[in-house]
Amino acid sequence: MATKSQQLEMNILAITQARSNSSRLPGKVLMTISGQTLLEMHIRRILNSKSIDKLIVATTSDISDDGIAEVAQHCGVSSYRGSENDVLDRFYRAASSHFPNWIVRLTADCPLIDPELIDHVIKNAMEGDYDYYSNCESETFPDGQDVEVFTFESLKSAWKSAELFSEREHVTPFIRKNLMLRKEELQCTDLKYKFVRLTVDEQCDFEVIEQMIKKAGLDKSWQYYADFYLEHDEISRLNRNIIRNEGYTKSIKNDKKTNG
Repeated sequence: MATKSQQLEMNILAITQARSNSSRLPGKVLMTISGQTLLEMHIRRILNSKSIDKLIVATTSDISDDGIAEVAQHCGVSSYRGSENDVLDRFYRAASSHFPNWIVRLTADCPLIDPELIDHVIKNAMEGDYDYYSNCESETFPDGQDVEVFTFESLKSAWKSAELFSEREHVTPFIRKNLMLRKEELQCTDLKYKFVRLTVDEQCDFEVIEQMIKKAGLDKSWQYYADFYLEHDEISRLNRNIIRNEGYTKSIKNDKKTNG
């Protein structure tokens, strides 16, 4: 009979959210570098994780996201199609039929996500038996290396109870604000990395990633890419002035109860 620890290890579901209708850079995850989409790069790096049992790409039911579902299929992973604006509902429904114990949340605008970092966050979450564990609340890791791990029950509770616009358009704000849950985070001790931007929200972000991949390849660690970014001013100056998590900040400004 499997122990509780072994059961948990066999039931880790990763979900990455992706859509084409981005307000700042439409179609960004389907943009290509050397013939490969950012989404494909993202998926293939996640699949190098040694902890994740299954990966799902959660996209929308809009026809504009047909290409995202096709890339997922091409990479051999499942996709779920749901609400465009209620991302929490989309995320929950993508997970609910698989009955996972643990969920790993990722976002497809991070083509250089590090599979070893993913595994490290998962390991810490499970060993501490936390309801929510991440490496992104204090923003000490590079933008583009965010990993959140939480229990399915925490997600289910958020799905049932979250009412604010920002809590529905984004998956984890309700969980992170829930004082009843056991939460902890992994912080990067070298604070220089908090100024590194390895995500794609704007055209200049894409240009940064394009230059880095062409010069450094696609098989490096997050720290290698971060050091490369910091050491090459001609690259980092392209996007270092962009505000981190701007989308969530805008959601908070639009907050109202979704049933109001």
